[in-house]
Formats: sequence, structure tokens, C-alpha cells
Amino acid sequence: MAVRSLWAVRRRGQRLLAWSTAWESRGWLLPFSTATQRTAGEDCSSEDPPDELGPSLAERALRIKAVKLEKEVQDLTVRYQRAVADCENIKRRTQRCVEDAKIFGIQSFCKDLVEVADILEKTTECISEESELGDQKLTLEKVFRGLSLLEAKLKSVFAKHGLEKLTPIGDKYDPHQHELICHVPAGVGVQPGTVALVRQDGYKLHGRTIRLAQVEVAVESQRRL
Repeated sequence: MAVRSLWAVRRRGQRLLAWSTAWESRGWLLPFSTATQRTAGEDCSSEDPPDELGPSLAERALRIKAVKLEKEVQDLTVRYQRAVADCENIKRRTQRCVEDAKIFGIQSFCKDLVEVADILEKTTECISEESELGDQKLTLEKVFRGLSLLEAKLKSVFAKHGLEKLTPIGDKYDPHQHELICHVPAGVGVQPGTVALVRQDGYKLHGRTIRLAQVEVAVESQRRL
């Protein structure tokens, strides 16, 4: 049995050797030869990218993304700086406008008062000239006309700028508009708690009281404060 098995193995080896010789003589590669394995490995390696190519592409993509982000940051920084500069300019202009409003807010009112001053100045000049001539009656007449013109002009200026004179006689006492000077006995036709006499006129500017009227208020008792 052993001799027969050895002989069978020998014959198989001879057949494989002959078969291999025939393939090599024709220039073919054996299916399981080293060259065939090497060729197959090279073909596989040519189809699949090397392991080092993957990280390089990822790194390149990250660099491109970093450049884009850096550019966006620069653009946003420039926009922010411009916005801050614009805000500062607006703030300065606003402050300048507020200061100008404080200084020149009464410009129109002062311009109208200049006309009143002109009337007063002319009246004073006329009084001084007539005083030298000694005609007292004519002087008084001119003074009266000048003062009447001055009063009318002042009323016109006050009405133009929203300045209103308070005439509270007969009105109910209001501590927000009236300054109590004293109490007086209520006379005939005068209701207690109302203004009986005005010592000094009050004024309102566009509905806001800027000076209280000094008044005397009627009461039922005879006691004065």
C-alpha cells in the first residue's frame, strides 16, 4: 500500500511539472504563482487609492473651509467697525443738535422781543425830547400811546409763542396754578374758596404753568392768615 501511494504521488508531481513547463513555455502565468499574486495585488492597488490619499483630501478640504471662515470673519469685523463708527457719528450729531436746540430754541422768541425793545426805545427817546421842551401833556400822551403799543405787541408775541396769561379771578383755588398769599372775607357775590384778588399774574407756556399766580382766596371767616 505504501509503495502504491508513493508511486501515485510521484506521478502527480510529474504531471504538475509537465503542466507548469507547458504554461511557462507559452508565456502564461500559473494561477497560484508568485508573479500572478503580485500582478493581482498591483491591479487591486491600482484600483483602490492608497491610505495616505484620504487624509490629504480631508486636510485640503479643512484648509479651504478655514480660509472661507477667515474671510467671513474679516468681512464681519469690517462691518462691525463701520457700524460702530456710524453710531459714534450719529451720537455726536445728536448731541450737537441737542446743544443747538438748547441755545437757539428761543431764537424766534428773542427775535420778536427785539421788536418790543425797539418800541420801548423809541418811546423813551420821544419822552426825553418832549421833557426838554416842557410840554408835559404831550409827553404823557406819547407815553400812553407808546405803552399801549408796547402792551399790544407783547400780547401778540406771547400768543404767537404759546405764552398765556392767567386771569384766575373768580376761579376755584388750585395749588398747581395759584400761590396763596392770604385769605380774605368773602364779599357779596364771591364764593368761599375762590380767588378774590390777584397780586401777581401767572403764566402758562403751551398749557404748562411756568409761573404761579399770587392770589388772595375768599373764606367765610373773618380771620386772615
